[in-house]
Amino acid sequence: MAFTLRVNGQTHTVDLPGDMPLLWVLRDGLNLTGTKYGCGVAACGACTVHVDGAPVQSCQLALADVDGEVTTIEGLGTPEAPAPIQQAWIEHQVAQCGYCQSGQIMAAAALLAETPAPSDAEIEAAMALNLCRCGTYSAIRAAIRAAAARLQEA
Repeated sequence: MAFTLRVNGQTHTVDLPGDMPLLWVLRDGLNLTGTKYGCGVAACGACTVHVDGAPVQSCQLALADVDGEVTTIEGLGTPEAPAPIQQAWIEHQVAQCGYCQSGQIMAAAALLAETPAPSDAEIEAAMALNLCRCGTYSAIRAAIRAAAARLQEA
């Protein structure tokens, strides 16, 4: 069956099963490989994308259930013009292995869009579903605080 999706500002028609997880639609159907497969059960956050601005674990969202604009890490910023959260990630050298980073960044971006000056408790709550095997949680929090400050100045 054919489905029409709006991803990163572009409209795509895909002929894929409706029960296919959005993660695989993005990676295999649209070749947007920045979104990662981590666990497949929405327990790690590596596959986090935005649907109408809200963070969702794309491994558990069926193609037929996608209702709204999808934004992936590829749609957040560019290498030439990274989003404020991406720039803060770079400046704070958050990534170690880097595998979880796209999901972490997408969760952080959703938090900052909703709560421009989050408290530490709000950061903890928003990032709770995103796991980092390398344990860079203090750097993640610092990057989120730095991005929030940058957004407040803008």
